[in-house]
Amino acid sequence: MLCAGLREWVPAASLAGAFLRDPADAAPTSDSLFVPGRELHVATDDPMMASMAGRYAAALFELAKDQRQLERVEADLASFQRMLDDSQDLRRLVRSPVISADDQAKALAAIISKAGVSGLTANFLRLIARNRRLFAAADMMKGFRALLARERGEVSADVASAHALTPEQMQQLSDMLRTTIGKNVQINTRVDPGLLGGLIVKVGSKMIDNSLRTKLSNLKFAMKGIE
Repeated sequence: MLCAGLREWVPAASLAGAFLRDPADAAPTSDSLFVPGRELHVATDDPMMASMAGRYAAALFELAKDQRQLERVEADLASFQRMLDDSQDLRRLVRSPVISADDQAKALAAIISKAGVSGLTANFLRLIARNRRLFAAADMMKGFRALLARERGEVSADVASAHALTPEQMQQLSDMLRTTIGKNVQINTRVDPGLLGGLIVKVGSKMIDNSLRTKLSNLKFAMKGIE
């Protein structure tokens, strides 16, 4: 069992009135998430939840669940994820260690407004920007979706594609995975231009690599074999 431990209090306004300690600074022996007046726990055997991003994801999940905002936060994170997938400049802003916290915060405020993100999710994004954890936002969102999928009894699938998938492609992929696995599937997408084309789909320990990069690599290897 793994739960997140939190240490450093931040202002109430940071997360919709909830007091949070920074999950990344968790003491190794602590295993609790805290909101004023009660202790929250997220039990999971997923190794990802032991990471800094996983602890932030668990904190956001518990707060959203406690405030009955899981669907709202899910939709807001999906909007932010789409912007990340569509904008190389945004990915650079999020991941660059040389951009100051103030500059990140100012840019993030405009991005949040454009994406229509508000409430708990907006406060969460501001919090991780202030704590210099914005570079891990994609992994935090992935962790949140994994916890949400588990809460709903769904299976989580990680999908990498060379370009952002259209809603129609997402629906087709979802239908295919549901038919294959026999359960509803929560799809986590990310863009990897290096794939050149095709998809890499990972469900649990199983992976289907249908990327053009891998096909070309396999072809190159086969060609070497006949030289």
